[in-house]
Amino acid sequence: MSEQAKEAANRVAAGAGEIASDAAKHYVQEPAADLFSLAKAYAKDNPDVAACWAFGIGVLVGWKLKP
Repeated sequence: MSEQAKEAANRVAAGAGEIASDAAKHYVQEPAADLFSLAKAYAKDNPDVAACWAFGIGVLVGWKLKP
């Protein structure tokens, strides 16, 4: 393979990696942060309902993880 082809392949690979990194940040990190902030806001507004959900989820997870 010629040096020009290697350089072109390296540039394309670097560009693809950068695009993939940006896409991962946009489609994974930002929505996860938004969902977490929505859950926190809901828990502040409705602490009793949030506590019931946390208790119920804890019971289910504990039941499923029981040896």
